[in-house]
Amino acid sequence: MAADDGLEKSAILLISLGEDYAAAVLKHLGPKEVQKLGHAMAALKSVPRARVDEVLTEFKQTADESAAVHVDTDSYIRSVLTKALGDDKASNLISRILQPGDTNGIEGLKWMDAPTVADLIRNEHPQIIATILVHLAHDHASDILNQFSERLRNDVVLRVATLEGIQPEALKELNDVMLRLLSGSASIKKSAMGGVRTVAEMLNFMGSANETAVMDSIREYDPDLAQKILDEMFVFENLLDLDDRGIQLLLREIQSESLILAMKGASEPLRAKIFKNMSQRASEMLREDLDSRGPVRLSEVEAEQKEILKIVRRLADEGQIVLGSAGGEEMV
Repeated sequence: MAADDGLEKSAILLISLGEDYAAAVLKHLGPKEVQKLGHAMAALKSVPRARVDEVLTEFKQTADESAAVHVDTDSYIRSVLTKALGDDKASNLISRILQPGDTNGIEGLKWMDAPTVADLIRNEHPQIIATILVHLAHDHASDILNQFSERLRNDVVLRVATLEGIQPEALKELNDVMLRLLSGSASIKKSAMGGVRTVAEMLNFMGSANETAVMDSIREYDPDLAQKILDEMFVFENLLDLDDRGIQLLLREIQSESLILAMKGASEPLRAKIFKNMSQRASEMLREDLDSRGPVRLSEVEAEQKEILKIVRRLADEGQIVLGSAGGEEMV
């Protein structure tokens, strides 16, 4: 896979740089990037010298061909978007692109595992918890929600769904809650976070039992809101809505073992669609693997399906595939 090859090359490069330089590079990466690179580096038991030379040569060539451009990017983005959209329309977009400094404290939570974060925030007001979670990656937020009691989880998800924005005062309150890790500022713009899409993304990563309980709770409170969330959710069976080209692109990104486990919980129509978009030989091998594989825990199947959905979301964000909602409208 191209992605795996790039990850391996990055790991080889970092190991070749030595501890000090590798550490300096890793400081500029996000939590997930560091985690992926760490695993890739740990998996490198021995690398042929020729492979190391190949990676270093490719890196040097890429570096030589890349011309450095030094501009005040924040200022440039603000100016261009304001001129193009006007102050009102641009301000909200700018706040999403240039994350305000008031969220710096939450950056620290991104490095912590879900149980640790849950222990830190579970006793805060549900509105505060909701405000924190919308700043985190959806799968991370979902893992944290799974650590809460059912009552607290349902309350927080409902608040995320009805959260239309975050005012400076709310960020100031977060500042106090996070022991001055955040710095409230009256000058920042209201950030467009939370809402139906955010909840749908979180629930996509949640176990089916908790997901059902949350949706039942929201449906009791507001049936229309619950339906809007369901319309935005993208579950494994929604792969049926992808066109053949989208399925083929997705299959190139999935490891065979992951696909086998995920397919154990797939409907016959979805299986047929996936088989149709594989070569005859690959299709036959997958059928044999599925037939020979014994019973698998539901939790394992759901975990693999959610990993595949992450890939689907990435491909959609990159514009390589288009996801359709229940109403047939474009979601991305």
